[in-house]
Amino acid sequence: MEKEMAEVYCGNGRGKTTLAIGQALRASSQGKSVIIIQFLKGNERRELDFLEELDQLDIKIFRFEKMETCYDQLNEEEQAEERRNILNGLNFARKVIATQECDFLVLDEILGLLDKHIATVDMVVELLKQKDESMHVILTGNRVDPGLLDYVDSVTTITTLGREQTLPTAR
Repeated sequence: MEKEMAEVYCGNGRGKTTLAIGQALRASSQGKSVIIIQFLKGNERRELDFLEELDQLDIKIFRFEKMETCYDQLNEEEQAEERRNILNGLNFARKVIATQECDFLVLDEILGLLDKHIATVDMVVELLKQKDESMHVILTGNRVDPGLLDYVDSVTTITTLGREQTLPTAR
């Protein structure tokens, strides 16, 4: 059995979740069980629900936030409630890793929890330390904290260039 990785998809560009979902689809099509846990998306973002309806794939999606809108748009009291829900999601991720409940785990926007001070680097490091070599884990978010670098195998940075920026040319 090959050693599975812990990967980070980060950067200011669009497509980090899409890349992670693409990898999850590939893993599932190879017979692996997949769990996707989404953070900071609010309950309004349901565009991935169709994945659970694909009979031939073993993909489960979890969201622990209860509010319809994204975390940043909530008032202080609502954010406090969502923070508790999000921490329940982190505890669920810990259980999934500890019990080897799946072969492939996507922790979508978990890095954003660090930026918003909902979770600490130590909390995410503890998750990664529990990971067995047979489980593949992908973490997404805008910025990877340097404290995580010793616990991941690769970091992919996605950058979106606007029209006003010059694209590099091949030589």
